[in-house]
Amino acid sequence: MIAATLTAADFRNPAIMLCDTVDYAMYESFRSQLADAPAEGLVVVELSTLGGDPEVARMMGEDVRFHSELEPARRFVFLGKAAIYSAGTTFMSFFAPENRYLTRGTRLMVHERKLSKRLSIDGPLTTCIATVKATLHEIEASIAIQNEGFENLIRGSSVTMDEVLQKAPSNWYIEATEAQTLGLVAAVL
Repeated sequence: MIAATLTAADFRNPAIMLCDTVDYAMYESFRSQLADAPAEGLVVVELSTLGGDPEVARMMGEDVRFHSELEPARRFVFLGKAAIYSAGTTFMSFFAPENRYLTRGTRLMVHERKLSKRLSIDGPLTTCIATVKATLHEIEASIAIQNEGFENLIRGSSVTMDEVLQKAPSNWYIEATEAQTLGLVAAVL
């Protein structure tokens, strides 16, 4: 069942308000506000961020998914304001498309995960192989996690995975009305 499209008035008093870098401090604030959020009805999660830790975004997203499944009397809705970059877009992807909203002029930014690492090879040859394989496995696992997030983001939209994979390496910025046209969000307020 598709939920009714909300209006600006529905977002008057967000239960959860988050702003700044997606990090463990934001996660603590999120968990605290989630504990105080209404036990039923609309639970608006408002966010503005220039990005941060994608694993923290996934933790917050899993909390939303978990509570949505356990507490069907609650409707968790995302409201993005001004900038929803990187980890913020990852977090948004955990909300059903009909529960994603942006304010006018907001920009989403989608990009590939980044890795900065020096590989030091020193020691017996078999150990060197293990070190290289471990790094390769880390990269492969990170790509798989990244692509799961991309799939969550585009599910139900007109955007294809090929399109995301083509645009993400160079930072894909999506203006709010374009995000709505593409089906990434329900509406722009």
